[in-house]
Amino acid sequence: MNRRTHFYLALTAATMLSSAAFAQTELTVYTSIEAVDLDRYKETFEKAHPDITINWVRDSTGVMTAKLLAEKDNPQADVVWGVAATSLLLLKSEGMLEAYQPKGVEALDKKFVDADTPPSWVGMDAYVAALCYNTTEGEKLGLKAPTSWEDLTKPEYKGHVVMPNPNSSGTGFLDVSGWMQMFGEEKAWGYMDKLHENISAYTHSGSKPCKMAAAGETVIGVSFEFPGAKAKAAGAPIDIIFPTEGSGWEAEATAIIAGTPNLDAAKTLVDWSVTKEANEMYNVGYAVVAYPGAAKPIEFLPNDIPSKMIKNDFEWAANNRAVILKEWQKRYDAKSEPKS
Repeated sequence: MNRRTHFYLALTAATMLSSAAFAQTELTVYTSIEAVDLDRYKETFEKAHPDITINWVRDSTGVMTAKLLAEKDNPQADVVWGVAATSLLLLKSEGMLEAYQPKGVEALDKKFVDADTPPSWVGMDAYVAALCYNTTEGEKLGLKAPTSWEDLTKPEYKGHVVMPNPNSSGTGFLDVSGWMQMFGEEKAWGYMDKLHENISAYTHSGSKPCKMAAAGETVIGVSFEFPGAKAKAAGAPIDIIFPTEGSGWEAEATAIIAGTPNLDAAKTLVDWSVTKEANEMYNVGYAVVAYPGAAKPIEFLPNDIPSKMIKNDFEWAANNRAVILKEWQKRYDAKSEPKS
């Protein structure tokens, strides 16, 4: 071999090694996280792991769950990050998740971690049912602030309540699941029948009812706590109310899709998702996070939100989800807003 040939072979090998060193792994990540938060998660993770690129696919919880189930035989996602734990339990029952114990998961509150070892999903944060009540509109109409779920069925609130559709919104499903766990199934359907009389519309977004209350488009929005705090901080005339019976809640969670060709990169993302740093970032959008002590108090929200959260049976909710949603749709879907 002459010197020139040897030089070119060496140069080619060096180029190949250099290319390999900078090879990017692209992860397709399905999420229902609020769109405003996605850029900062992507930027922070990719800065720490420059060899991995996140490509988001985002939609509401119900739509994302249906999409994942439809793709069961031909998965398109590598990771699900920030979708309801009840949805991930449904995927788990279909054999769609890769069990994995992330580094540092033992630091998380156990109610945010799948009970199996290794876990199939790990939680990030919780969104907790709350009412957003517009004080200005309520005063104008002579409507006092409700204090309980039962109050929402009073005749004076007819046409002044908006809540999310549980078929498309995780917040809507946590409401329905919460009522069933608090009241029992029969009483819960009776409650929803009465509530339906007062509902002006079912939205396809969990935060929208609160935003509508903040804008004066409704008096009461059934939503979750954080949009209320955000709207109030921006000057909206609303009160954030946790009903006296207790609040249903849902965990946003993360899991690896079984069969991903990018398993190592997927594990790296899930490892990062349980860190204190990541949980501190979740706290920007959620008052309750999975890592104890990582959450700072949120202005306009009480510090004892965990005490208002019902004991939530995720397994029951996941196992009964399809039947509940079918019945809900049959009874109440006529008042759902058009899908955009």
